[in-house]
Formats: sequence, C-alpha cells, structure tokens
Amino acid sequence: MTAAETATAAHLDPARRHDFVFHFDVRDGNPNGDPDAGGMPRTDPETQQGLVTDVAIKRKLRNMVALLGEGTPGHDIYVEAGVALNAQHKRAYTALSLKPGEGKAKPAPADQAAAQRWMCETFYDVRMFGAVMSTGNAPCGRVQGPLQVTFSRSVGPVLSQEHGLTRVTQTREEDIAKGETTEMGAKHAVPYGLYVGYGHFSAPLAARTGVTSQDLATLWRAFTLMLEHDRASTRGEMALRGLYVFTHADKFGSAPAQALFDQVTVTPAGQQPPRGYADYQVSVPDGSDLPDGVTLTRVFG
Repeated sequence: MTAAETATAAHLDPARRHDFVFHFDVRDGNPNGDPDAGGMPRTDPETQQGLVTDVAIKRKLRNMVALLGEGTPGHDIYVEAGVALNAQHKRAYTALSLKPGEGKAKPAPADQAAAQRWMCETFYDVRMFGAVMSTGNAPCGRVQGPLQVTFSRSVGPVLSQEHGLTRVTQTREEDIAKGETTEMGAKHAVPYGLYVGYGHFSAPLAARTGVTSQDLATLWRAFTLMLEHDRASTRGEMALRGLYVFTHADKFGSAPAQALFDQVTVTPAGQQPPRGYADYQVSVPDGSDLPDGVTLTRVFG
C-alpha cells in the first residue's frame, strides 16, 4: 500500500484512535423536539443555542446501519423500536444452546461471557456503542462501546417558532356529527440552525468488542446518509455539511481531542440572522499544522 493509500485508509483502522467533528444544518424544521416542552426544538435556556442529543444522533445512525446492512450478518440492531431488550438477550442463549437462569439463579459466568461475545458479533450497535445487557433471565453482562457522540449545539442562537395549522379532517366520528369541519394543530420549527457535534472512537475498547475496518466504513457512510433517509414533515431540510476525522498514530492518541477540534472553526459571514449554510465561514486545517502523529480525513464537506 502506498503512503497516499495508507493516509486515505487511516480513518478505517480500528487499531487507532479517532476523534471527529460533524456539522449539519436545518431550515424551517425541528431537528430534535423536547417532549418536556411540548415538542419544541431543544435549546439552551441561557444562550438560546439549539441542541440535538447524542441519543437522537445514535438513533439516526442505527436506522441507517439497519438499511445499509440489511440481511448482512453482524448488522442487527439491539436497540430497536418494538423489540424488548430481554428478547434480544434470549436470542444469544437460543443461538448458543445455553440454559437461561431460573428464578433468582443466574446462568453460569462462562455462559454469560459466551452470550456477550455473541451479542457483540451479532449487533452492530452493541459492538460500537456498548450496552447494559444484565436484565432478564438470560443476562449478557455489560459492554463499554468504543464510540461516543456528544450533544450537538448550534453555532449561534436559534429562534424557536410555533406555527398554527388547520386540518380539514377529524379524528373522531362524533365530531363530524356535531358539524365540526376543522381541527387546529401546531408545528414547531427553527428558521435556520447550523449545528456542530463531536465524536470519539477508542481503539482499546474496539479491540474488546471486535470492531473491524468494515464497521468503521459503515459508520462513516451511515453518517453521510443518515439525514437523507430520515426525512419527515419537520425534518425536510436537514443536511450533513461536514464530517472531519482526526486519526492518531496509535491506539491511545497523539494529542488531546479538544486541541484538534479547536482547529475546525465556524464563524458568521455577515451581520444578518443566518438563513443558510452560505451565511457561515467554515475553516478546516489542511494538515500542515496538525500535531505529530495526527492525520485528517475529510470524509464529507
């Protein structure tokens, strides 16, 4: 492999540490509604910056991996809507012909360890994100995953708006009998927001869960596609704008993550309230000023 090919493939090496930055934006939409606030876009109450939780990003990644890896071994999803987690644990015991616990008696530690290995091999999100799988009568222990994603925060404050809606269909038949012809509703949105999030990949933890180069390739592709396949009435204009991966020379790292993240800057391009990506200036290092032992891969943007 040539030096150029090695540098290009660096972000696919599970034996090396990776820290990454991702940018995405939303126009006239709600990137992550807060159920405690009636579904309004999440914001920092002090700065009014928009927020998107790590859980929301992981959900989009899980959904995308399920599409990319459908029918491929090792790409099942552990945290899946409508499927009880204990039922997923039982799959491991059934596949390995292990005997679940009875009453307060737990399965043998060796059986739990074998089931845990099966879970890591079978479920992509267990291998990447980790999971607490100690519940039920078929426990599989606890796995600390190598991949962590932070909350995403908008570059500047966002304006959370509520738009009233009128619907001409009724939910209940008795409302039609009463002659009611319309129902009122509401939709929450921000006019525009550019969000920045961060992620970390630990090579030592990846070795424990069995992450492969193909797993990392799937991760980066899922990032580039997750918003394209997550469209909804309140997420019609969401787009990934950048994905920048800093790869270290070894599994423990050559520089603090924050020192690398600080080199990717986003600043307003004008004085007016931003209404598009062109209203910001994004600066990404060309690689010449990176610390020794760190390379940068622009996966997207």
